Amino acid sequence: MRIVVVGGGVIGLLTAVDCVRAGAQVDLVEQAAIPSPSATSYDQHRVVRTLHRGEQPLSLAAAGLHEAWVETERRLGGRFYYRSGVLTVLAAPDVESELAVLNQAGVPVRALTGRELSERCPQLRGFTSRQPAVLEPAAGTVRADRALLAAARWLRGHPAVRVHSHRRVTRVAESASVVLADGGVLSGDSVVVAAGPWSRELLPAGLSEGLTLKRQTMLSYTPSSFPAAWSRSPAVLGLGATRDAWLMPPVAGTPVRLSAASACRTVAELTDRQTPAEWRTHLIRRFSTVLAAFDPAAVTGATEGYYLTDEAGQGPLLVQLGDGVWAFAACGGMSFKFGPVLARTLADRALGRTPGLTGLTSVDQPRQLTADRPGTT
Repeated sequence: MRIVVVGGGVIGLLTAVDCVRAGAQVDLVEQAAIPSPSATSYDQHRVVRTLHRGEQPLSLAAAGLHEAWVETERRLGGRFYYRSGVLTVLAAPDVESELAVLNQAGVPVRALTGRELSERCPQLRGFTSRQPAVLEPAAGTVRADRALLAAARWLRGHPAVRVHSHRRVTRVAESASVVLADGGVLSGDSVVVAAGPWSRELLPAGLSEGLTLKRQTMLSYTPSSFPAAWSRSPAVLGLGATRDAWLMPPVAGTPVRLSAASACRTVAELTDRQTPAEWRTHLIRRFSTVLAAFDPAAVTGATEGYYLTDEAGQGPLLVQLGDGVWAFAACGGMSFKFGPVLARTLADRALGRTPGLTGLTSVDQPRQLTADRPGTT
């Protein structure tokens, strides 16, 4: 079989790898370089965790992600997955139920009291003696840029892959082909569109209009205080009075990354990646109440990320546009951690195999668009 994969981010690259390993020939096409530095997934940190507060199905679906990333690293070569651990701060009434979910999933976990939390992470502030948290010691952090580079290197070195970088797809047809801006056409037995926030340009109007574009600001922070605590810090979620702030630890020479759900906003279109001063200031103010000895001068940079969400559904969205044409249409803010699992099920569908279940309803039960529906190409 020949599979056309559109997109040079984590989902596109790992789907291409899985298709090649199954014996397919793959055309990988991307409007920028491969991997694409502008891809949502091209970043320094991505956290791989099981616990998703208040979302039992999602937590259960994430139970095997640590092993999936260990296997992905082994297959691609290089070092990009680090077992840093993940700490989630909870409200006291939620601890018992969340622990029960993790125990059901067979995930190693440890509950911490507020006092233990303060002793383990003195660089954090604002905890009371009754403030609980849950530690997943087996969870990890992916150096996302290194993972994408490893996947791209693996694909470029394989004779069954044709790489088409700096070639923009302008249309996806139901006949399992894509039309390029330079007039070229790539055809296959199946097409997988995994173009992240740019997917809206390739989807039927009736579908793309139902997707929401989000923009998130993140800060890079290089603290000088608590060096020992930072060196062993896990990723931490649920920080602040509203428990929507989070930090990613300094892994493999990277700075600490800081952000919060309050720094995520809906935007009309993809524009620049320059951080507006108001959002940088917003996060600095947020973390001045969260981190002990917080130093605004230690904020060494800021980055912007874009992603699509399906506001009417849960998590990422898989759509069948025609016979053998699949679009991973809304990546959401959590798709990277599920990357190896999502890639497997996308490859299964492209290859006509019985798809492995991800535990994500929106992917396991894909939406289908047919030629008699408005907006379908």
